[in-house]
Amino acid sequence: MSSLEGLRANSSQFTLRGEPFRILGGSIHYFRVPRPYWKDRLLKMKACGLNTLATYVPWNLHEPERGAFNFQDQAYISLAAEIGFWVILRPGPYICAEWDLGGLPSWLLQDKDMQLRTTYPGFVNAVNLYFDKLVSVVKPLMFENGGPIIALQIENEYGSYAKDDEYMPFLKNCLQSRGVSELLLTSDNWEGLGYRGMEGVLKTINLQRLSFGAIQHLACLQPQKPLMVMEYWSGWFDVWGELHHVFHAEDMLGVVSEILARGVSINLYMFHGGTNFGFMNGAMDFGIYKPVTTSYDYDAPLSEAGDYTTKFEALRDLFSRYNSEALPEVPSPLERTAYEPVFTQQYLSLWDSLQFTEKVSIRTSPINMENLPVNNNSGQSYGYTLYETTISSGGALNSVNNIRDRALVFLDRQYVGCLDHRTHEVTLPDAKGERALAVLVENCGRVNYGKALDNQRKGIVGDIELNHTPLRGFTMFCLDLKPCFLKRLSTSGQWKTDSKSPPVPGFFQAKLVVDGLPKDTFIKLSDWGKGVVFVNGQNLGRYWLIGPQHFLYLPGPWLRTGENQIIVFEEEKVDGKILFSETPDYGKTIDVYKLPFCSLL
Repeated sequence: MSSLEGLRANSSQFTLRGEPFRILGGSIHYFRVPRPYWKDRLLKMKACGLNTLATYVPWNLHEPERGAFNFQDQAYISLAAEIGFWVILRPGPYICAEWDLGGLPSWLLQDKDMQLRTTYPGFVNAVNLYFDKLVSVVKPLMFENGGPIIALQIENEYGSYAKDDEYMPFLKNCLQSRGVSELLLTSDNWEGLGYRGMEGVLKTINLQRLSFGAIQHLACLQPQKPLMVMEYWSGWFDVWGELHHVFHAEDMLGVVSEILARGVSINLYMFHGGTNFGFMNGAMDFGIYKPVTTSYDYDAPLSEAGDYTTKFEALRDLFSRYNSEALPEVPSPLERTAYEPVFTQQYLSLWDSLQFTEKVSIRTSPINMENLPVNNNSGQSYGYTLYETTISSGGALNSVNNIRDRALVFLDRQYVGCLDHRTHEVTLPDAKGERALAVLVENCGRVNYGKALDNQRKGIVGDIELNHTPLRGFTMFCLDLKPCFLKRLSTSGQWKTDSKSPPVPGFFQAKLVVDGLPKDTFIKLSDWGKGVVFVNGQNLGRYWLIGPQHFLYLPGPWLRTGENQIIVFEEEKVDGKILFSETPDYGKTIDVYKLPFCSLL
């Protein structure tokens, strides 16, 4: 056999370069790790005895506006090769991943008839243009061209969605017609594993427990083919307002040991979870909408900040038995520190900040976030949208369940209530004359999994009514809080310092002075309410008093020696003090292994 032959699945065991090969993989997503820490995280995974890196590619990150492509992260794959990893690429177009809209760009939703994850022409055309760009970028990194990519996954868990029998063959052709010749895989949980297969495409399974004869079921579906657990869930993710999920090391180790003892290949999802920086978290909705937290710690073998855990130690010992050579030394942990508390010194109210938004839209009826004429007509993807109109009476303001996802309601700039998926009505007090009604709507994260994926437009998605009459005459402001907006805001010279009770919602500015080399830390806003933190223009993500997460990870490379700018956008209440800690607090815990699987979804 040729030494150039890549990963093959022609018998009960994988071969690579014609020799038997066991995939010992781990998932680390480049988009959840600060770029300066890519190498640190990969070296730590290598020291655990793994030989393969698996990573998704989120389409919405690389084409944030229609036709505006941004591929600067292929260096991640080259770095993995330098460290000694093979790579399984999971390019989507849909990836799930607890990532906003499962990685699909929100501008797809401008088409009112859009049918995601199908062969609907509008979706097909967009996917083709995306794959034109993506494949041209990653093709030089394929095994056949001397690169580390030995396999690519087609879509993600489509068997659980399964709306269009022509869709998966279309995606297979998308890759192969563009010259991809590496092994192709699909990945499904138990529910979707029985979905129709494709010739030459290997099925793999996702699981956390060895129940229902899952591995044997996969073997029966594909006789004389190698077995692989593409996602072995080493922990679980968290949603706001619930408990922090943990999966104890001994429970995890027992299952991983058995998988390996059976000769099955494995990929740990996640090996290192990282962080949903910015507004990129997804959400779950199986009857109740639940947005995912900023932290994607996942109770993984490497913590959110890259720390070794007891899982790492146990897995290193286990995987050392499946390596013919001694494992690399474990890299030194990164230093962290707890900076002295800082206090907000200046503020700017939400209302005063509106002048710095990109474009004001005036319409008879409210329009959803994605259809606002902003961002080169690609609409608004993330953040907040403010809807203003005038009313001449009080009474019952009803959202008609058209708020996505959470709205603060103001009358003459005074807070009167909150609307969300549970609360659809607030009472507006009576008064004479016309008054200004403002509704600040937050996109808390688009659903990333399940049938609810089909209905993820944000903002106000239909009429809202006052005393059963639809309101008309709206002025709409895009508050996506992008770097250009933050820059205009921070350099405006309009910040105020003279109020003992600064207004909310508003922006609050503080300065952190760092002596010496910056180190990682965690920010805690103990007595604040809900909002977003920006440090030197970097969006650290959302915080929310309801937990379970109470700290935001602040990577040292995003700080600089000397003065650092912290801007907090707060919706509800201000404490004024910003605390720092060396260690995070993810809240009260619940053991995933003791929960029925259906309760996680």
